[in-house]
Amino acid sequence: MDRKGRVRRDFDELENRRRKAAQLFHAGKRQAEVARQLEVSRQSVSRWFQRWKEGGVRALRRTGSPGRNCRLDAAQRRRVEKALLRGARAHGFPCDLWTLRRVARVIEQVTGVHYHPGHVWRVLQTMRWSLQRPATRAKERNAEAVQEWIEETWPELKKKLAERGDGSSSKTRAASRKSRR
Repeated sequence: MDRKGRVRRDFDELENRRRKAAQLFHAGKRQAEVARQLEVSRQSVSRWFQRWKEGGVRALRRTGSPGRNCRLDAAQRRRVEKALLRGARAHGFPCDLWTLRRVARVIEQVTGVHYHPGHVWRVLQTMRWSLQRPATRAKERNAEAVQEWIEETWPELKKKLAERGDGSSSKTRAASRKSRR
């Protein structure tokens, strides 16, 4: 399983299964029998059979990892990481907080490769960077005002909500209750 709890495909095992299918084809087994024996769909076996007929066992080999390759090579990723380690202020941002939009801009400045901010996190994951939250509270935070709100304002709001009834904002729901009485 990967970090998110999803089951990852074992590409070596999938290739071994296709090799077994090739052995069974060579032994004269029908596609339906191969599908049953290997516990795969008939459509998969049909695809494998066509590839096996055209190119033998070599045609059933793994073609590489699935998905699109990263547009940044290892050297470019190292340059991006060095730039990020210098901090956001070094790149003209008003504070040292990295956002995906800012990282995307730095990637483009350093490498010339454009990434949509929504996809930058994948690049950061390949570089083993993770989401970080600031440990301190805002300097402007007024602890007294927060405490006053918690102790006085919030209880008053709760009372008003309780006095109004069940809190439903649906007119049809309130009307349907009245009609049932």
